[in-house]
Amino acid sequence: MEGTGPYSRIMVASPAYALIATDLDGTLLRGDDTVSERSLAALARAERAGARHLVVTGRPAPRVRPLLAALGTTGLAVCGQGAQVYDAGSGRMLWSVRLDRELAETALGKIEAEVGPVFAAVDQDGTDGLTLIEPGYRMPHPTLPAVGVARRDDLWGAPISKVLLRHATLSDDELATAARSVVGSLATVTMSGPGTVELQPCGVTKATGLALAAERLGVPAEDALAFGDMPNDIPMFRWAAHGVAMANAHPELKAVADEVTTSNEDDGIAVVLERLFPAG
Repeated sequence: MEGTGPYSRIMVASPAYALIATDLDGTLLRGDDTVSERSLAALARAERAGARHLVVTGRPAPRVRPLLAALGTTGLAVCGQGAQVYDAGSGRMLWSVRLDRELAETALGKIEAEVGPVFAAVDQDGTDGLTLIEPGYRMPHPTLPAVGVARRDDLWGAPISKVLLRHATLSDDELATAARSVVGSLATVTMSGPGTVELQPCGVTKATGLALAAERLGVPAEDALAFGDMPNDIPMFRWAAHGVAMANAHPELKAVADEVTTSNEDDGIAVVLERLFPAG
């Protein structure tokens, strides 16, 4: 049945989903890194109906822990663009994939040969890994902690899960396109938000991490509903039975979404969940 609202392109016939996968930035989180009471209530209602909520985010596990605590999440979370499956209840990393540091350096060299100098940062692997930034790199989220290093070589001192890139003049789309054209199989290039172009282990996406977590939960893809806002959510939408893009989403994600809801600031997730999991 088709929706009649300005954002609902497709109404879902299924009364419920067993798994609700939500991105954080630009999706579940508002601009101030909080979750609205309406969204919390809608997620709680879905969970009372038997659905499981799974955070699937580009943020590494150490940067997600406070948010999971605020959400009351004690189960699994997919972090680091799918490179990490983290158990919030035990505080343990159940699965992780590292980005080979030599491959990362080679990929950076190829990108800079194509577009000129870039500014780089890395997320270290592990439950206590740091985010390190070289001189000139500016964090896209001022609330996220980072440690400055003196030179690029200092980024590679410990195992990493991904590299973050910024360019002085190129847009995110331009930088991501250029990076994909030269990186090849050295890494997977993603764009996860304003000012956030990333290199992660080749073949690793949000979908690979989500599939692993869903398997642990015993939920097949056909019972999964996914929410997102950026191109890095495209693999997750293709894996899940139904993908919902926010009104503020990147055009590439809207193009593959099954439905477009209102923005993250306007409780877009709650709008859909209240329809799928009605009170009563």
